[in-house]
Amino acid sequence: MPLSSEMQMHVASDGLKLAYSVDDYSDPWKPRQTLFLLHAAMGSSRRLYKWVPVLARHFRVVRPDMRGHGRSEVPGRGQLTLKRLVQDVLELADGLGCARFHLAGSSAGAIVAMQTAIEHPERVATLADFASTPGLKHSRIDPAKWIAGIRARGLRGFLEETISERFDAATADPGFLRWFIDESATTSEELLARFVPMMKEVDQTAELHRIKCPMLAVVPGHDPLSTLEQYEVIRQRVPGCEFVVYDGLPHNITDAVPERCAEELKRFLLRHCG
Repeated sequence: MPLSSEMQMHVASDGLKLAYSVDDYSDPWKPRQTLFLLHAAMGSSRRLYKWVPVLARHFRVVRPDMRGHGRSEVPGRGQLTLKRLVQDVLELADGLGCARFHLAGSSAGAIVAMQTAIEHPERVATLADFASTPGLKHSRIDPAKWIAGIRARGLRGFLEETISERFDAATADPGFLRWFIDESATTSEELLARFVPMMKEVDQTAELHRIKCPMLAVVPGHDPLSTLEQYEVIRQRVPGCEFVVYDGLPHNITDAVPERCAEELKRFLLRHCG
């Protein structure tokens, strides 16, 4: 039976309560295939709502809230590492009976997705990366500047000031931009003060060759946070990676053109699911 997108909870092995939602409108007589969608930092599963109608007709779509985001609990000291974020994906997959699954992520969520495929290739059937270089080590993000800006103006003020780094504000729906800021501003500022510096230390470049499953990388062509050359590393290091550039778009392609991204992912998945 199809499952609704009502938020559900599970408890991680370290005791933290984590939220997730499931949507499944695939044909019930066919073998079930599960797709995990991992959201970006300062986001939640709600930010991927437009992806669901495109994908849930073909897959059981699971959208977790990363620890510290959305309705998931904020981790304590020692409960926030990249390895722990990967473990959260695997534990939820185990709880849902998924020995093997498809995995797609946006920005920081894509870093988690890539790390999962690197460390646990036997679990990941396909991998899709939207708007993420292999870690933020060489990105233009300055964690100290971000955190100082958040502390000085609050997260909402910081987002309002930097919205042009994420969207073309001249063409975006003003109502959407307000909603985006409202959603993102609910993230714990204390959590971000730990999350952003942690991600800034990640460099997966030397490990990309360990990704053996089919991979799709969809990247913004006009990202102020990373250069196209930094994205190109993925195509160079992952054998057979399908690499797609969305020309002219800034960083948040998964929010700015969600249906386009979802259709891109559906095309890729159906090609590799047959």
